[in-house]
Amino acid sequence: MTPAFISRTLHKAWQRKGLLSTALLPLSLPVLAATAYKRRRYQRRPDLVYHSRLPVVVVGNIYLGGTGKTPVVIALIKALQERGWRPGVISRGYGVKVGDQARAGTGNLAATEFGDEPALIARTTMVPVSVHPSRVLAIKRLQKSYPEVNIVIADDGLQHLVLGRDIEIVVQDARGIGNGRVMPAGPLREPASRLQSVDYLISNLHDDLTPPAGIASMARQLSMRLTPDTVTHLVTGASLDWASWHARHGAGPISAVAAIGQPERFFSMLRAAGITLDRACELPDHDPYETSPFTDLTSPHILITPKDAVKCERFNDPRLWVVHPVPTFSDPDWLDSMDQMLRFIAAKKQTMAAQRGKH
Repeated sequence: MTPAFISRTLHKAWQRKGLLSTALLPLSLPVLAATAYKRRRYQRRPDLVYHSRLPVVVVGNIYLGGTGKTPVVIALIKALQERGWRPGVISRGYGVKVGDQARAGTGNLAATEFGDEPALIARTTMVPVSVHPSRVLAIKRLQKSYPEVNIVIADDGLQHLVLGRDIEIVVQDARGIGNGRVMPAGPLREPASRLQSVDYLISNLHDDLTPPAGIASMARQLSMRLTPDTVTHLVTGASLDWASWHARHGAGPISAVAAIGQPERFFSMLRAAGITLDRACELPDHDPYETSPFTDLTSPHILITPKDAVKCERFNDPRLWVVHPVPTFSDPDWLDSMDQMLRFIAAKKQTMAAQRGKH
């Protein structure tokens, strides 16, 4: 059994309270207890929480596996840049050994040193990125190395409670909260009640899927749909808008490869955009691409995700094209709302810092 098969089986079982989920339910009790203890500890000991002098926005999820956080992070960064902000990003750096000190950089970062998602964010937005399993070490390094940064976006880290945050964004998909149980009986990292305290809840949908059932929450709830925007030839860097690429190559045999949390979401987006896939190959999320998965594919054109592209350049395969999606939000005003909130938060933090400086 492949990891992809096991993942599909579990995620299917997690959509209902069936026999497998119920059998695993006793194993979820320690998770519930640990989650509750952790939250109570930081509530009772606020001195343990690190609060940055800058506004901090956490983009995360409570559902195991990919829900589409990275497109939201990139869209948020670009929106903030357009509104005059100078963002920086912190992340765990999944899959890489960072060491005792946080690692920071900007521009064309290597996925082997920063992780695939941080490398993608850095290349796409050109903002500074700092990675470390300790988000506190990451944010301190970011602030020290890039003093021009005036807002911090935490890519993931919703459950990293030692990091103080001003705004929380949770990204889910059409699966919503699944069967509502925490792992391993269900897909949740923490109880669904956690959604009651977040600021924004974004549902990442594809095709004609409807949003999951609404959550009783004060959060501003909206949906996001991704569509192909541009396509870049990985070897030459040549770029075409989606309509032009489709007109030139869309009729021929085409394959697609994805090593993301939910590969089918990428394949469905391509099919909805008019592509008939000869092969659709799923790889485990964050696959390191130690060997080329493309050698067995005979299609003259192979479509991959931007997240995979940062790890596939070394193959120098002229058949690879990177599909860059663009998000459309059901509530386009949410970014303006966030901008206003952040300006208020930044002003308040500056005032508090000035008052502390007088004492």
